[in-house]
Amino acid sequence: MQKYVSVLLLLLSASVAAQQKTDTLKAVHVNAQRIPENINPVTPVQTLSGKKLERLNSLSVADAVRYFSGVQLKDYGGVGGLKTINVRSMGTNHTSVFYDGMMTGNAQNGQVDLGKFSLDNIEEISLYNGQRNNIFQTARAFSAGSVLYLQSKIPQFTDSARWHGKASVKTGSYGLINPAVLWQQKINQRLYSTVSAEWINANGRYPYRMRDRKYDSTATRLNGNVNAFRAEAGLYGTLRDSSAWSLKYYLYSSARGLPGAVVGGEFHYGQHLKDQDMFAQGSWSKKIGRKYSIMANARYSNFYNVYTDPEYLNQERLLINHYRQQEIYASIANKYDITPWLETALAGDFIVNTMNSNIDRFPYPTRYSELISLASRVHFRRFEIQGNVLATLVQENVKAYAGAGNKQEYTPAISLAWQPFARKNLWLRTFYKNIFRMPTFNDLYYTYIGNNDLKPEFVRQYDAGFTYTTALRGRWQFFSIQADAYYNRVNDKIVAVPSKNLFGWSMMNLGLVVIKGVDVNMSTAWMPWRDIMLNAAVAYTFQDAQDRTTGAGSHNYGQQIPYTPWHSGSFTAGIDWREFNLNYSFIYTGERYNQKRNNIFNYTEPWYTSDVSASWRHHQYKLTAELNNLLNQQYDVIANFPMPGRNYRVTLSVNY
Repeated sequence: MQKYVSVLLLLLSASVAAQQKTDTLKAVHVNAQRIPENINPVTPVQTLSGKKLERLNSLSVADAVRYFSGVQLKDYGGVGGLKTINVRSMGTNHTSVFYDGMMTGNAQNGQVDLGKFSLDNIEEISLYNGQRNNIFQTARAFSAGSVLYLQSKIPQFTDSARWHGKASVKTGSYGLINPAVLWQQKINQRLYSTVSAEWINANGRYPYRMRDRKYDSTATRLNGNVNAFRAEAGLYGTLRDSSAWSLKYYLYSSARGLPGAVVGGEFHYGQHLKDQDMFAQGSWSKKIGRKYSIMANARYSNFYNVYTDPEYLNQERLLINHYRQQEIYASIANKYDITPWLETALAGDFIVNTMNSNIDRFPYPTRYSELISLASRVHFRRFEIQGNVLATLVQENVKAYAGAGNKQEYTPAISLAWQPFARKNLWLRTFYKNIFRMPTFNDLYYTYIGNNDLKPEFVRQYDAGFTYTTALRGRWQFFSIQADAYYNRVNDKIVAVPSKNLFGWSMMNLGLVVIKGVDVNMSTAWMPWRDIMLNAAVAYTFQDAQDRTTGAGSHNYGQQIPYTPWHSGSFTAGIDWREFNLNYSFIYTGERYNQKRNNIFNYTEPWYTSDVSASWRHHQYKLTAELNNLLNQQYDVIANFPMPGRNYRVTLSVNY
């Protein structure tokens, strides 16, 4: 017995001695690129966030989305120029813009000016073709052909931190001055707040080259000035029952000139636009038990615009048009997990849109819309399928003249993803989606242009592709690729083409448009030496978008639709070394036509730009210098609206 006790005491003493012994390990410095999160396997998505977003020479959201594949940015030049996007040639109105989870609508013309959204308070930009890979969302989120999600910066605090702050100022070519501030406060353990504000002012004057068969000269772009102010405030909290809520207020006010088309020897225009956009929104969500979740959203928006045209010939010799549109939005979404691999969701949205104006013969429309979506998702480790049906009910009333009447449509969607190899991060995917879009108020009721008999658009989307991401050994960090081939069929497509100035549009209706295309995105990172990291990404798009209208007036059958290039793409590269980084970006848009008829008179040449930037960070300070359009190329995104040549920006920011 004593023998066993002695052995036990010996083992215990050895264990204690081992615990008291201290080994000191040498410090190891690790500097590696984190592998990107798996690209969404079900629906094609492109995302810019964090450092990726900081690398781009971008002043607004519009500048950043140029690097996405399948996107055509319509840019009319300058800091204050109108900027909208067209995804996969379906038209601007088929891309919904969501800000912090709720859609930013525009019942007047269906177009959201992305130049109004500064990157100063944006954390992430995501573009989904089809819809987001999440059935627990509002019914409105299922209603568009593609969705652009903008996520503002949400406060994140450690246990000891109570507040964060950032101040920055940008300056550069064309008289740009752009100060901005951001403040985030931790009020208590369950409540956070954020306030953001900025001011943008620029004269918008830049030289451009005019070339024609008769002359070759240089002129200065005029009437491109902008004076804009943005303010945001938000509250984020959790309740004792673990439900989460948020409130947000947004205000944007601007006054800008509208530079017109350089045609007929006319270079100066006097049209101006004043905007005052305001919205307030709130969201609440809660998980009840293990299977049921509920989410409620509400939003009120008020958009006021004043358009002035001193050159419009009427009795008063001055045209001043006022437009005010208001929207009330409410939504309830429910999700129930039937089994660990099967879930279903039901969402209902109610929307009221009104519009007033002082223009002649305006009918003062009010549109009531109800959207109901029923969705289901089956998901296993290597297989997933989603499906939904959206019911859209529209009632339209006008105080004068004739309205567009009521509409009722049901549109389905289905998507599927499959991982064929268990140890390979390769996913195959496909989706089909049917879209219904009502004409906008301008389409229907704009004086001398609108047509209340205008047919709505119907789009059928087909997509098939794959995504693959892998970690690499040695100096290579990772490699990621996603590619999709798509086929879109648009019936009764409504096409808006700018006329002499930016605020007047002429509406064209194409009976049938068939769009075939391919999107490819690749990215990688490489560490050739310690403390040095190289990043690169490539995006490429091929699109064949033809007018297939038959019957009377079908003179453009087989023609490429306006402003759709056959080839386009982008390339970005960056080098990080300690506190320094250097970035390069390249954008290319191939040949296209600016009218329905594809002939030499409507031909628009390809264009490309190269941008470089360098930044240095020291503690809480960061200094960035940008040189855009490095080769000073003279080009038009929209015919006769010349873009800026070589220009620069310098940014100083302080985090505290």
